[in-house]
Formats: sequence, C-alpha cells, structure tokens
Amino acid sequence: MKCRTALLATILLLLACAGSAQKAAQPPDASSATTDAKPDVWTPLRFLVGTWEAKTIGGFAQAQAHAGYAFRLELRDHILARHSRSGACIAPDDLECQHNDLLYIYPAVSGPGLEADYFDNEGHVIRYAVSTPKPGTAIFLSDPALPGPQYRLTYVLVDGVMSGKFEIKMPGAGDFLTYLEWNGKRL
Repeated sequence: MKCRTALLATILLLLACAGSAQKAAQPPDASSATTDAKPDVWTPLRFLVGTWEAKTIGGFAQAQAHAGYAFRLELRDHILARHSRSGACIAPDDLECQHNDLLYIYPAVSGPGLEADYFDNEGHVIRYAVSTPKPGTAIFLSDPALPGPQYRLTYVLVDGVMSGKFEIKMPGAGDFLTYLEWNGKRL
C-alpha cells in the first residue's frame, strides 16, 4: 500500500510539474491578463474590518452592556472573522452577560455570494446568507425554511459609527423583533 501511495504521489508531482512547464512555455496573452484577475470578494464588507466598541441601545433582551468585537481577515484572506469579547453588563437573570461568540464569513460553497456561520458560548449555531444591499451595510439572514426561529443580523456604518442589530422572527410571526441593538466607534 505504501508503494502505491508513493507511486501516486510521484505521478501527481510529475503531472503538476509538466503543467507548470507548459504554462511557462506559453507567451502571456494580453487579453487574458484582464479577465484572469479575480474580483476581491471582501470589497463590500471591508467597512467591517477593525476593532469596534459596542454599547447596547435597546432590544427586548433588556441588557445594558459595553463590550467589543473585531472583524479581521484570516487564513490568508479566505475568511472574514468576527471575534467578540464580553464587557460590563447589567441584564435580567436569564440573560448570559458573559457572552462570547465567533462569526466566520466565507465565499459561498455553491455559487456566488457569501455565507457565514455563527457560534457562541451558549451553544447556539446559526448559518447565514450574507448580502450587502448598499455600501456600508451588511445583512446576515438565516434560512426561513429551517425549523425554529429565523435570525437577522445587520451592520450599518454611518459617519464612523457602526450600528448593529440582532433580530428574531418566531415561526408564524409576521415581523422580526429586535433582540439586541448596539452602536460604537472604531477603537
């Protein structure tokens, strides 16, 4: 089995080298230089990149909190990750004030666009489709066809202030309800 694996690896290496040599032997085509450039998938979301403060301003969670989060490109710019950190919090007893979460945004697996996966220290996992309806706005929307509530997370940057809103729509409900709303500036 080891011999077959080594032989397969050698063949693949030879094929890769032959392909590289063939590409190198071909003169560059001026027309392909402009069509081969891949657009930057992160352009519509670059406004998110940075470290931000977050002060709650409303929502039915009834939390008064001051925390922060950071968006940064990771894994050789293949994902945009948001890491949150807890801060000072006053909330009802049934709300977890020591909240931490991760949000990983990545190019959609099937087709154009972006998707995101959310994880938190309470065990929640949410998969989102990501849209950018206008510059400085990003909307993360979970699939309404899945069982349970639908979620919407929105970021809007206006005059250097980032506003965020996390909303929930219960099955059969007509509208989203704001669970938590915050805003803050770049640190």
